[in-house]
Amino acid sequence: MRAIRYLNTSSRYNETMETKAKLENALKEAMRAGDQVKKRTVRMALAAIKQVEIDRQVSLDEAAVLAILQKEIKIRREALEEARQANRPDLVAEAEAEISIVIAFLPQAFSADELKALVETAIAETGADSPADMGKVMKLLGPRIQGRAPGDQVSQLVRQLLQK
Repeated sequence: MRAIRYLNTSSRYNETMETKAKLENALKEAMRAGDQVKKRTVRMALAAIKQVEIDRQVSLDEAAVLAILQKEIKIRREALEEARQANRPDLVAEAEAEISIVIAFLPQAFSADELKALVETAIAETGADSPADMGKVMKLLGPRIQGRAPGDQVSQLVRQLLQK
């Protein structure tokens, strides 16, 4: 029930606002509202971004921030699977809520058909005809899919289409 509430939160933010600024505003709103789950989740995402900025000694661009958010989602999905295997419904609900919060800050994900069309176009543009050419295709797709599809899902689709 609680997770559904978070799915529509991205509509409150200015779509042209950078993701990092959206996260900072969401943290302030969560603190005002007393929403502990959202506050904790947004803080963890901001901390991950800040850590990478400190490690690299640069200010991250939008693509890098979206990549970090994708990584945060992946981490939470792994925790979700572990919680399911351990039969811990409390941790499952918590992980699902955190995933839905982070997803709200990512751009609209590609549908399966859109992703397949994008991969097919990239394969045609690079002239790839075997799995050995997968690197060329992935290099071309990288900027096009940033934040809108998980990299492992894209690479699996590329591999599948190149093997045909």
